[in-house]
Amino acid sequence: MDILVVSQHFWPENFRINALVGALHDAGCRVTVLTGQPNYPDGKIFPGYGAWRIGMQTHPAGYPIMRVPVVPRGSGSALRLGLNYLSFIGTSILFGGWKLRKSRFDVVFVYGPSPALQALTGVYFGAIHRIPLIFWVQDLWPESLSSTGYVRNRFILGGVAKIVNWIYRRCDLILVQSRSFLAHVTSVSGSTPVIYYPNPGDVKSDPAVVGTFDPVRIPDGFNVVFAGNVGTVQSVDTILDAAGHLASAPDVNIVILGNGSKFDWTAEEVKKRSLSNVHLLGRVGPDAAIEAMSRSDALLITLNDSEGLNRTVPSKLSTYLGVGKPVLASMNGEGADIVKASGAGIVCKAENAEELAKAILQMRDMPKEARHAMGLAGRRWYDKHFELGTLTHTLIHHFRETAARYKNQRDAAND
Repeated sequence: MDILVVSQHFWPENFRINALVGALHDAGCRVTVLTGQPNYPDGKIFPGYGAWRIGMQTHPAGYPIMRVPVVPRGSGSALRLGLNYLSFIGTSILFGGWKLRKSRFDVVFVYGPSPALQALTGVYFGAIHRIPLIFWVQDLWPESLSSTGYVRNRFILGGVAKIVNWIYRRCDLILVQSRSFLAHVTSVSGSTPVIYYPNPGDVKSDPAVVGTFDPVRIPDGFNVVFAGNVGTVQSVDTILDAAGHLASAPDVNIVILGNGSKFDWTAEEVKKRSLSNVHLLGRVGPDAAIEAMSRSDALLITLNDSEGLNRTVPSKLSTYLGVGKPVLASMNGEGADIVKASGAGIVCKAENAEELAKAILQMRDMPKEARHAMGLAGRRWYDKHFELGTLTHTLIHHFRETAARYKNQRDAAND
């Protein structure tokens, strides 16, 4: 199949779509990626790229990437984020549409983390090329806008909701990464079918094998590793408050791998509070991060408490489970339910630093055999529900089925 993947963010930025596109390519699909200039999460264009450049790039695996200009995210203010989102929509339609006008695709597949409005590009390509549009919803909009606090005006949120509902109704298939999304999206999607399709993990069979990277140096002691975006919704203040409660446990370390809009604030708070048990190691490559996670004692995942976030399954949870280490989850909703159901770790309420500190000490004081059993349970859940190869073949099936249904509907309309 010939697939156009629309994603504002893509390699060398670290998003789950990277591994999935690679798996589609390996499975024999002919994939073209339409994306922006990489600048996530620091807000600065990566070296070797330019904000206003347009052109084709070949991924090391061999598939083409069409890059269009974007306004960089900058410091992450509401204004800069808005310009960043809108610039991709505009340039992907204008320049991407022109550059790819002679290309032939069977489906257009939109990877939909925030902002959901980037699916407007998919609507355009679906209409112009007369191909089905499949939208993989990662966040509920406008709920995600209100969860982050960037937008609180109910008239703006209402307007965004109308646009998103309009997009849903112009899709030929909607995939949602969380079962909790199903009822909401189905209620506003009209006749468009909605199917659960989780974020696959990207962990190989032996995550402890060191590749061509420098291993991350983590301290001695009981290490709780948080990996990923250090942003507004990750409840970083809860992590720091919990670290304060753990001051009397000098063997416990909280290691943060990643960067994001709250990283500088976190670094300042660590210094201000003299939190010697918090280690900020910054962003590392995905393979190095997975290898470091495999040397941890536990993996930490935190989220703010809001209706929208409680329905979300953070994409890194599947990776955590695949690494095979016990999980400490300070969150509510479906992600917490998965940790409980899998037996992979300990769950405590979102935004409750005292409970998180107690859970960390509980994990530390467990026999190693008990922690090992949790890790194995998580890996079994990963193999059954989140394994990349299996989910890739499922996605290809959805592509083929949707393309066939779309063709039948067009043929019937032309009769």
